[in-house]
Amino acid sequence: MLFLFSVHMDVDTLHPRDVACLHLTRADGNVKDPYRNRIELLQGTLDLLVLQTLRWGPQHGYGISRAIQSQSGDILRADTGSLYPALHRLERKKWITADWKTSENKQRVRVYRLTAKGRTQLADERSRWDQLSCAIAGILNAPKKEFET
Repeated sequence: MLFLFSVHMDVDTLHPRDVACLHLTRADGNVKDPYRNRIELLQGTLDLLVLQTLRWGPQHGYGISRAIQSQSGDILRADTGSLYPALHRLERKKWITADWKTSENKQRVRVYRLTAKGRTQLADERSRWDQLSCAIAGILNAPKKEFET
């Protein structure tokens, strides 16, 4: 069975604002209980993905979303309800800048670009992500031990 993940932030009042949620979604879009398959991640995860995407070059919002989806092998999907608030938040922090441009098909689009401060933040976030990944892998791959109670 093929599943797609969809990044959602602030999806309901049951979860604090500093938590993002990934939903397992069947490829046919049929979701009977979206809360059952929810995976919660720290909000910074989407920020990390956006900053990394912009490290590859300036991009408009839809392009960022497509890059996240394609580079994750169609596993992650940043929906507009999560992506654009994240872009605005990153812009307020001065980690990215945005300019209005005319696209190839003559539409006005906002093109986002990583700033020097954003590159520094990306390096910090990648380091924290590596530490977290190693810590989780250490637990998941550890041989079973008996602990005293």
